[in-house]
Amino acid sequence: MRNFVRPFTAVLPAICALALLPICCAAFAQDPQVVDGIAAIVNGDVITYSQVRQLSAPRAKLLQSQFTGEELANKLKEVHQLALKDLIDRRLIIQAFKKESFAIPDHIVDQRVHDIIRESFGGDRNTFVKTLEAQNYSLGEFKEKEMERIIVQAMRSHNVKTNYIISPTKIEDFYRKHRELFTTKEEIKLRMIMISGQKDTGNAQAQKSLAEEVLGKLAAGGEFEQVAQIYSEDSTKDNGGDWGWIGRNTLAGPLEKFAFNMPVGRISNIIDYAGNYYILKVEDKRGGTTRSLAEARGDIEKKLIQDEAAQIQERWIASLREKAYIRTF
Repeated sequence: MRNFVRPFTAVLPAICALALLPICCAAFAQDPQVVDGIAAIVNGDVITYSQVRQLSAPRAKLLQSQFTGEELANKLKEVHQLALKDLIDRRLIIQAFKKESFAIPDHIVDQRVHDIIRESFGGDRNTFVKTLEAQNYSLGEFKEKEMERIIVQAMRSHNVKTNYIISPTKIEDFYRKHRELFTTKEEIKLRMIMISGQKDTGNAQAQKSLAEEVLGKLAAGGEFEQVAQIYSEDSTKDNGGDWGWIGRNTLAGPLEKFAFNMPVGRISNIIDYAGNYYILKVEDKRGGTTRSLAEARGDIEKKLIQDEAAQIQERWIASLREKAYIRTF
């Protein structure tokens, strides 16, 4: 027998997101009100509906607080399918581990249990054991679950190497195609005065004249905030026309174009848009800067390595599935 105790440092992508349950006894609680049954068979090993429910329970509970009706039913179905897929993959990994005649020393599992007792139960072993008993689990069963978890992590690490060398060309190509990932969100701190030109179609010229009068007051040194409180018909009137910090795609297209191209502190001319008259003031700007390739190189390399590891892991899992007898119910 060969010991298989190398550090578990493999990159774990989305496929194993459901594989690593929270380390707490509640994760293994059973639902005695639901009759159990066979959800899948993997090379003779049985996966039960209760195992699927246990794995999907945290996500299902969250969905039940967010959705109802048919939408909830569809989302719960997706979560259960993902949980079943993950359980099948885990079973295949454990079977591959046994086929290779690897072994995890018992002291590794004992240390893991010791860490759980220390971190989650304040070091109180009796409370930990009583919690297991209250949920109809023995210490031996809990250790078996932890052993399987360690095996899955170890096998993923063993079969997914992360010592790749990413060529400079690939890094530069990724940077060129995804510059937005390295650009901070552009925002402006905006104040606005809006004069409606649609109150009375027969008096449109009077409203435009009012907008010109307001602009004149600002040009003469009037405080934008105070003028907005008096004349603006925008919903931010009481706040002096203050829109706060806003990003792109917040304003209508023509207004956005003016606002994001204005220098800080400048007051715009009257903007005639959709029958209304607008006067804008940009008080500050932030963001919109792009990290250089040199600054982003490390992050790009890390991401490309992770992506490559994810693809290798999926190919490995797919090869296990192809060789296996899997039947779902």
